[in-house]
Amino acid sequence: MRLIRVMCSGRVDLAHVFRAFSKGVDGVFIGACHLNECNYITHGNYHALTMVNLAKKLLEHIGLKPERLTIEFMSGSEANLFVEGVNGFVKKVKALGPIGQAEGLDEKELQFKLEAVTRLIPYIRLVERERLRLPAMPEEEYSKFFASDELKRLFDETIADKLAVSQIVSLLREGPLPTAEMAKRLGLTPSEVSRHLSVSSRQGLVRYDETRKCFALA
Repeated sequence: MRLIRVMCSGRVDLAHVFRAFSKGVDGVFIGACHLNECNYITHGNYHALTMVNLAKKLLEHIGLKPERLTIEFMSGSEANLFVEGVNGFVKKVKALGPIGQAEGLDEKELQFKLEAVTRLIPYIRLVERERLRLPAMPEEEYSKFFASDELKRLFDETIADKLAVSQIVSLLREGPLPTAEMAKRLGLTPSEVSRHLSVSSRQGLVRYDETRKCFALA
């Protein structure tokens, strides 16, 4: 097991989480102060809770089990809770199996998906701060919001579409491809890929190669 110690859970970033998964870590456990008991009076633990819920949404979106990430709240004097939490999480992760392999993804496909998210993290941070930053409230309310139709709409509009474009650009870096092949490799419908290609074309990211009847990077 690898442990990384930081002073405040609010400093744990999406980049840290996805870098760990990219390096083959099967699960990420985050320990935080009890809600409403922040040592630094910054509500960093609430920011960490938002980040974890968003990261779980991203993991699920790219086909990975969101249970590979968890956050537990405890004080510095509750070593028993830390031990119980870590042991329980390790047991759960072992039951899930190796990352990617357990989800039916080969190593190349796993890295492709994780890299697409990682490239988008600066943008996702902005979305989180402007659209998803929630006020301090009970943990159950956070879970309810991140399971709501409102969050799904916001996620699809602001993040899912950008992630699809990021993946399309990554595929085209390997060489020109027809729409049907991209749809197959991304697990999207041809009409969804066509919509993203249309937007990407207007942004000057991709172009249609008439000679080869396929799309390429602009």
